[in-house]
Amino acid sequence: MLVLIMTVCSLATPNQCNETRLQFTADESLTQCMMQAQPYMAQWAGEHPDARITRWRCAYPEREGQHI
Repeated sequence: MLVLIMTVCSLATPNQCNETRLQFTADESLTQCMMQAQPYMAQWAGEHPDARITRWRCAYPEREGQHI
């Protein structure tokens, strides 16, 4: 299982940003996760029109704090 970690900022207050996590149930490589993340991010963005995704990365749940 992988985790897609997105940095999301409010459109009303662009300096207000948070991390949001989406889990991928398939066991994939981090590179495949990054390539396949866009449809998930597009769906999330459609459901949250008041927010903007500024960055994203993939991680293994047990290593979430580590950057790629």
